[in-house]
Amino acid sequence: MTNAIIIRYCEIHLKGKNKGFFEKLLKENIKKTLNGINYTFTAMHSRYLIENFDDTDYDIIIDKLLKVAGIHTVSRALVVNNDLEEIYSACSYLVCDKFGTFKVETNRADKTFLPNSVETSTILGGRLLEEYGEKIKVDVKNPSFTVYVDIREDKRTFIYTDIIHGISGMPVGSAGKGLLLISGGIDSPVAGYMMSKRGMKLNCLHFHSFPYTGEAAKQKVIDLTKIIATYNGGINLYIVSFTHIQEAIHENCPEEFMITLMRRFMMRIAERLAIEKGDQAIITGESLGQVASQTIESITSSNSVVKMPVLRPLIGFDKNEIIDISKKIDTFNTSILPYEDCCTVFLPKFPSIKPDLNKVIKAEEKLDIEGLINEAFSKIEKIEL
Repeated sequence: MTNAIIIRYCEIHLKGKNKGFFEKLLKENIKKTLNGINYTFTAMHSRYLIENFDDTDYDIIIDKLLKVAGIHTVSRALVVNNDLEEIYSACSYLVCDKFGTFKVETNRADKTFLPNSVETSTILGGRLLEEYGEKIKVDVKNPSFTVYVDIREDKRTFIYTDIIHGISGMPVGSAGKGLLLISGGIDSPVAGYMMSKRGMKLNCLHFHSFPYTGEAAKQKVIDLTKIIATYNGGINLYIVSFTHIQEAIHENCPEEFMITLMRRFMMRIAERLAIEKGDQAIITGESLGQVASQTIESITSSNSVVKMPVLRPLIGFDKNEIIDISKKIDTFNTSILPYEDCCTVFLPKFPSIKPDLNKVIKAEEKLDIEGLINEAFSKIEKIEL
């Protein structure tokens, strides 16, 4: 009797003749995330198998696998020969410390194995009742737990009771590359997670306004990016000094357009960096109507300065839905740390909620747009996470 971890995928089944590309990419991503851990890897029909790992590494392996986009579920299984007595011994081992109702569910890929699937489940369930009847009883419709018996053609049987859900989605790298605008708030890390889940490889861009925002605010963003990097197979974070741009807007432009003009500069810088790094889209954490810069008029204003697609995976989410995801992916507690980001610097009392695009463009005429962008680019810092 040995241990194994079964890895299953879901959406990849729908990819038809391209299925092999996605399977190979998922396999590569799994091996990358498990780098440094001793194990053997086997590709089976519509699933992968991790074996020959040290039991002390089990929790580490599971934690890492649950952050790999494309993995639907994982199970720790006992592996025995296709022998009814060995199968029962494994079932007994898994059930001995359980209480409640149960059923046995058998999948018999090896059609030479007898008895058949229904008979095998009946025999195993009866023997388990006989041995542990004081603690368990049968309920085939709504059991507390299920004993899964998977009898394979390679003459090995996998027995397990737990199915742990991963993040599903598509393997990172299968949906191109994008540049995530990441702040220290709740929304943008969640947007990065959502795009990772859809298979997009990310770079991140953060705007830092030293000395108005300090090193603690910068470190907060680094910590958030580290968390998102675990879902994305590593991320490069680019930090741009935004101080002079904000000062120029504050000194030369109407106060009500401060946020609108900032967002337009951010989008210009993001597009230039994305093109330089080979990214195909800009990603933001905007949710329609959540704040003044996220009305349809404000979004239209910021979109108008770039040609690259701008993806907003949270556009239809409300704040509570975003918070729930941030807690799930463990970014919430970092996001709410009380360190200001650049968007809180020179914040106007009454920002324009529905900025008139013609007036915004006229206000920008007072600024050396190219000069300010070139200066910001000259001070880009890169951090590999």
